[in-house]
Amino acid sequence: MSQEYIAIFMFALMMLMLFTGQRVFGAIGAVATIAALSLWGTGGQDITFSAAMKLMKWYPLLTLPMFIFMGYVLSESRLADDLYRMFHVWMGPVNGGLAIGTIGLMVLVSAMNGLSVAGMAIGATIALPELLRRGYDKTMVTGVIQAGSSLGILVPPSVVLVLYAMIARQPVGQLWLAGIVPGLMMAGMFILYIWIRCRIQPELGPAMKDAHEVPRAEKIRLLAAGALPLIIFASMMVPFVNGWTSLVESSAIGALAALVVSVAKRRMTWAIFETCTKHTLAISCMFMWIILAALGFGAVFDGLGAVKAIDNLFTDQLGLSPWMILILMQLSFIVMGTFLDDTAMLVIVAPLYVPLVGALGFDLIWYGVLYTITTQIAYMTPPFGYNLFLMRAMAPPEITLRDIYGSIFPFVAVMVLALTIIMIFPELALWLPGYVYGN
Repeated sequence: MSQEYIAIFMFALMMLMLFTGQRVFGAIGAVATIAALSLWGTGGQDITFSAAMKLMKWYPLLTLPMFIFMGYVLSESRLADDLYRMFHVWMGPVNGGLAIGTIGLMVLVSAMNGLSVAGMAIGATIALPELLRRGYDKTMVTGVIQAGSSLGILVPPSVVLVLYAMIARQPVGQLWLAGIVPGLMMAGMFILYIWIRCRIQPELGPAMKDAHEVPRAEKIRLLAAGALPLIIFASMMVPFVNGWTSLVESSAIGALAALVVSVAKRRMTWAIFETCTKHTLAISCMFMWIILAALGFGAVFDGLGAVKAIDNLFTDQLGLSPWMILILMQLSFIVMGTFLDDTAMLVIVAPLYVPLVGALGFDLIWYGVLYTITTQIAYMTPPFGYNLFLMRAMAPPEITLRDIYGSIFPFVAVMVLALTIIMIFPELALWLPGYVYGN
């Protein structure tokens, strides 16, 4: 059997195992192990061992449990409640103000946690009931929460970008810095759309009259409470950006700052600390297993020369330009997003796409940003978008699946526009990491 057919067989077997409901790391790791042992005999076991050693020696991986722990500490200490109350009293008098505040809440939650699921959970449990009670259109606010949660894997500290960095062998710090401007730009585009839509149709997001009744002292207190996550974020990012600390040291500062703040506000109990620690351990181990499986799978693909074969197929035999190949890759992410999450999509196609992107002459830091935006578009795309079903599980009964499906199209259009802008102007993603690391 030729190397190309072996690669196709491996990919088909892996997809079959995923369709049967196997765990992502189990399906990918099993296919990689079977292929390695079948191709190279007992010597194939060195591939897995080498991948494990590479994983254990990758020093920036220490940032992963630090940021996950920081996110859980801030979430379990209910700082998000204060954040939403702050947006309520400061943005309420504006038409659509609470929806705009929800986007702001999502940006801050993203900076606290780095996981899109966390933003979805907080938005659905805290923001959604309040928005519905205040007379906001249920279709629009459902889309607002889904769109806002998409910022979780783009705004640093993004856990998914750590995974991409490991598989693509790119610096985590550069990827995080590359996600800042696109993430804020996308949040700004969401806010602009909500503001314009509610100006045209005020009944979709009525202004809050009781927001004027809140005393000024309470407004100032809530503003200070809402600034805490920003202070924590600044305490870890400013030293890193200025070169005073390494990335790992900055992550430790962030985790320690979050713990100190929760203790100072008397919201940290032993039960909460135990919950945060257990969840941190569980998610960190899950990501490490996935990275290990992906590295082993990628090593087998490299050994087969599958990447060169695909490059030859697209460029020489089909005559496609590099940009056409890149667009086809992004479209494939949207298709896969109908039944896979962002982590699974990355580890499945990374052995093929990442080396191919480099061979086509594109910047892998820039492509990491494109990947995160495209997978979030896939999350929100019917019929089987991952976020659609998460939203259905968390939403109250009056919000139907039809409402959820109908809510996302304007926001998907905004995300496609943002993706197009970043593809046309790569400097939006590359300027900040180039400036920081250039200095």
